[in-house]
Amino acid sequence: MSERGAAGPGPAAIQVSRIMRPDDANVAGNVHGGTILKMIEEAGAIISTRHCNSQAGEPCVAALARVERTDFLSPVCIGEVANVSAEITYTSRHSVEVQVNVMSENILTGAKKVTNKATLWYVPLSLKNVNKVLEVPPIQYARKEQEDEGKKRYEEQKLDRLETKQRNGDVIFPVINPEPHTVSYSQSSLIHLVGPSDCTLLGFVHGGVTMKLMDEVAGIVAARHCKTNIVTASVDAINFHEKIKKGSVITISGRMTFTSNKSMEIEVFVDADPFVDEPRERYRAVSAFFTYVSLSKEGKPLPVPQLLTETEDEKRRFEEGKGRYLQTKAKRQAQMQQAAQQ
Repeated sequence: MSERGAAGPGPAAIQVSRIMRPDDANVAGNVHGGTILKMIEEAGAIISTRHCNSQAGEPCVAALARVERTDFLSPVCIGEVANVSAEITYTSRHSVEVQVNVMSENILTGAKKVTNKATLWYVPLSLKNVNKVLEVPPIQYARKEQEDEGKKRYEEQKLDRLETKQRNGDVIFPVINPEPHTVSYSQSSLIHLVGPSDCTLLGFVHGGVTMKLMDEVAGIVAARHCKTNIVTASVDAINFHEKIKKGSVITISGRMTFTSNKSMEIEVFVDADPFVDEPRERYRAVSAFFTYVSLSKEGKPLPVPQLLTETEDEKRRFEEGKGRYLQTKAKRQAQMQQAAQQ
């Protein structure tokens, strides 16, 4: 790991590198999206925790609150080195914005390529009182416009996180003998007991651990629907609504919401049952939308079977997913046109 320069009290940027091994990848040799997401979160947690402890005061640990949309621009393969660079780009009174870039490196040829870009938001929690959010040391901006742009991003993510929490509440129920290509046919759940190795110093689950499990469930849903090799294409905003305590049993559930000709949108949410010394009932902890694509043995995109919706709720979710798909497509086309004009 390396770091450079300072933009205020803490390091401006750090880099974490790791070689990708067979247990990081799928059967086709492509590294799981969840593995990359976990590395992204680890780098973000390191730099934001260092920054939040860079001034005298209560010691704290930075907890992940939200991950903005991230696209998987290129696959990472076994034997390549993933270089994850993290930089603090904005601070509010109680939160830190971290921009992360991932670059894969073929150490035999020296070839490098950008594979991911992500934006993460952290909040500092006191080591003495995990429910106490501490103040964040400010950073110095090279230009006033950088601070204004960061403040705008902060307000947007804060509003979206609140709206997402208000939408949550659905649960997934098993269906006997579902028809192929229906929502019920591919929906999946994974149950995990939260142990010490999953947690931070505060005794709550690392955001990266949760995201890796979410990606695994989304991958199972996609594979059941397509019966082909699948890879993560992008992840919509991941919202961490509440902390998950050590000793909890978490249920990670995924269901198909929308399919286009060559992509699948999968809703994934995490519910926690605090079984150990906790009278509280099950609660929704995390939610997100993952997009997957189907690939041939040669790594070429394959057509995706059309999702068959049966209930009114499934039809509604399909139309909502279609709206997100068209919005993302239009934004991507606008960016391409803008790049071509420059």
